[in-house]
Order: sequence, then structure tokens, then C-alpha cells
Amino acid sequence: MRALLIYPEFPDTFWSFRYALKFINRKASSPPLGLLTIAAMLPETWEKRLVDMNVESLHNDHLRWADLVFISAMSVQKESVKGVIARCRSAGVRIVAGGPLFTTEYEAFEEVDHLVLNEAEITLPRFLEDFNSGAAGHLYATDEWADIRKTPVPMWRLINIKRYASINIQYSRGCPFNCEFCDITLLCGRTPRTKDKEQIMKELDSVYEYGFRGQVFFVDDNFIGNKKKLREEVLPGIIRWMERKKHPFSFNTQASIELSDHEDLMQMMVRAGFDVVFVGIETPHEQSLAECSKFHNRNRDLLASVRKIQKAGLEVQGGFIVGFDHDPVTIFDTQIRFIQASGVVTAMVGVLIALPRTQLYERLQKEQRLLEETSGNNTDFSTNFIPKMDYDLLISGYKRVLGTLYSPKYYYQRIETFLREYIPPEKKKKAFWFRPNYLAAFVRSTIVLGVIGKERFHYWRLLFWTIFRRPRLFSQAVTLSIYGFHFRRVFEERIGDTDIL
Repeated sequence: MRALLIYPEFPDTFWSFRYALKFINRKASSPPLGLLTIAAMLPETWEKRLVDMNVESLHNDHLRWADLVFISAMSVQKESVKGVIARCRSAGVRIVAGGPLFTTEYEAFEEVDHLVLNEAEITLPRFLEDFNSGAAGHLYATDEWADIRKTPVPMWRLINIKRYASINIQYSRGCPFNCEFCDITLLCGRTPRTKDKEQIMKELDSVYEYGFRGQVFFVDDNFIGNKKKLREEVLPGIIRWMERKKHPFSFNTQASIELSDHEDLMQMMVRAGFDVVFVGIETPHEQSLAECSKFHNRNRDLLASVRKIQKAGLEVQGGFIVGFDHDPVTIFDTQIRFIQASGVVTAMVGVLIALPRTQLYERLQKEQRLLEETSGNNTDFSTNFIPKMDYDLLISGYKRVLGTLYSPKYYYQRIETFLREYIPPEKKKKAFWFRPNYLAAFVRSTIVLGVIGKERFHYWRLLFWTIFRRPRLFSQAVTLSIYGFHFRRVFEERIGDTDIL
């Protein structure tokens, strides 16, 4: 049996880093972890190939070779998914589909032969058993949660690791919180499930032995969901592993703002090699936090919490949302002021959207406020429901937020604010300019950003400021400058008015 695993194409979005990746000659940010894990679950006797359409084209020869096509995708990949399905149907190859998009919107994909939904550790074996007996059904679903201690190591050999800027692994699934707009608890549950320390060490070994060196992203939606196990087992294990291997990786992940309440946990993460954490801040407006059940962000000084994390040695990337029912018309200026003051350089600000089957979606459906299906991209200057705020005011205000935050003046001010607050660990990873790809990126940045770019004045000012004030952070100053170029290009294309940026 020949299995072709296909990962559909991402559109240019905030997290695609398309324009930044060109500086380091990489095709995509990270490989499709889900499909690589699925590959490891398929029978050993099967032949397997993977086509990640973000790094290579899907050819008709691929489809002619395959007996089965496995597709996994997120909502934002929906348009590419439709094209892949049409090509598979035309080629007469059977389709097996799963992952977040299909799990939450399976009714829209009746043309798929076999829908293997929810967590594959449970539903995939059931499908394979039926398939081998010639009685495979159309829909496989479950309301059980998998024991991820039995999840295999991803099959890295199916990819060319040099095409990716980072590698991703998973330690836990599930989040103890239940934010109204979020689909994580729907897909992964509220009780965090974790892998054992030995599994994590084995996965780190697999990445190391495959030859990768650089950034590893723990894709957990809330890395600190089980703090006790992190403190007592996992982080000490990673610390020892990193010391033994002479620190070949740097780590980033996602966590709730309550990380700032645990000084010891932050210190351990930094010792283990973590240097970036994404935090869902959403909004500094208390009523809007209450509306979306973001209770763990309420009644705290969010600005002070961000600074505590930065001072511990972790760069904070932040998620922000406008369009809540309780947002006042001043929310746009409030968000701008908070983000600038916080030094959250990578600030993903989106318009609220109602993802299928979330609590928000169900509420808006009852209120008869839903308009249409969503693209899954909350930065595409639209929403799929009738907001309480005037729609045109919401979208124009949102455009003004992006136009301000990612204009060179405000963006570079934010980098400087972050570099002032950030306290790097004593043992920093190998310097930026000693890595060939990043040396080339620096050279390119001096031309693209420092000579021909509209940010050239701010770019050189930042570099000289960093050299004289925070020389150890020079590599981060360059990296964040390159990120800013990507963010600005993406939003320029969306807004269609380059003067705003």
C-alpha cells in the first residue's frame, strides 16, 4: 500500500513568515507535525511519501503513485484543501482526511472518502482495521481523549529538514481554561494530558540525530497546564539533555499569562533553553475579558505581568483581539497604547471571529448574528458575525491599529522598549553572526532594510543603539527587524494602501 500524505498550502498570513524566511533561504517555518506523526502510526509495510505544499508543488505523478491520500489541515488552509481534494477526485485516488479543519467542519467535505476525526491515536486504528478488512466507513469520530504517552516519534525522514526554519514537537494537549472564542478545549479537552519525560528526551534525540540545530517549537497550546510535572520531571530532564548536548536548540512555546506568577518556572524554562513564549493577552479591557471568559487575565496588571516574563529572560509574543461586544470605540487606541508600552514586538492583533462549534459560535447562532463561514484567518479584515460595534468602524479601527503598530516608527520603538526590559540569560545560544544562514540574513537585512527599505533610518538607529547599549542582544535586534519587514508587507498587501504603513 502506498500512502501519500499531503499538507495543503498556507496563505500569506501573520505567522507564515514568508518574507522573513527569504532572508535565511528557508521555504516554511515548520514541517507538518500532525502528518509526520500519522505516518509513524501507519503500518510499517506501507510505502510513505509526504508533500508539504508550502515547500514543494503537488504533481500529478504524486497522485498517480498513491493508493491512498492522507490530508490534514487547519481552517486557514481551507482554500488549498478544496483544490487538493478536487485533484485527488480527478485522479481517482481515495482520500482520508483529519485534523482541526475536518474535525470541526466535516459536513462541508462529503466528497472525502474517509473522515478520520478527533485524535488519531483513537480513530486511525479503527479506520485501518476496517480498511484492511475491506469495510472502511465514511466517518470515524470519538468523544474520548487519547493517552498521548503512546504517541510515536514523528517520522522525520519524510521531509528535507533544511527547508524549514524550525522544528516542532508536542509535550501536552489540552488547556485548563475555557475561553469562549477558542476551539482548543473542543479539540483537545480541558484536562492537560502530557507525555512522559522519557518520550520528550526520545523526541529531542530524534531531532538532534536527524541533524537539525536551531529553534524547536513546543506546539502545546498551554505549556504550563501541568506545572507540577514540568517542575519535577520535564524541565529538569530538558536542562540535563541540553547541557549534555551542548545546547543545540533554543525553544519557544505558548503559555497563559499566569506564567508570570511563577518565578521558579520561568527560571527553569530559561535554563532549559526557552527564550520565546506566546501569550494570549487579548485585550486590556476588563469587561471584554469577562465577556469571553478569559478570567485568568482579569484583575491583574497585564503590563507588569508581561514585564516580569521579559525580565526573566523570555521574549513575549502576544495575541490581541478587537471586536468583542463590550469593546468601546476607544479600544483601538487602548490596544495601541498597551502594546507599545509592553514592548510586545510580535503582536498579532486580529478581529474576533466565531470558529465552528466554539461557545462563541453557539451563542451567536442563538442570537441570530452569524453571517457566513470563516476563513480561519482573524487578520483578513472581516468577521463572520454581526458585531455590536458598527462594522465599518470596527474594520477601519482595526486597520488603524495595524497601520500604527507596524509602521516603522512604532515598530522600532517597540523593539527598543523590549530590549530595555529584557534580561537575557547568562548562557546565550551561539551568536547570530556565527551561523551561516543568519550571517547571510544580516547581510541581506542591511540591503533590504538598511538601504532600500522605508524603515532604513529606524533600522540603523536601532542597530547602533543596540551595539552601544545592549550588544549581547544584537542578533535579536536584527531578527525582530526582519520580522517587522514581513508583518508590514503582509498587512500592506491586505490593506492595499501602503501609505498607512
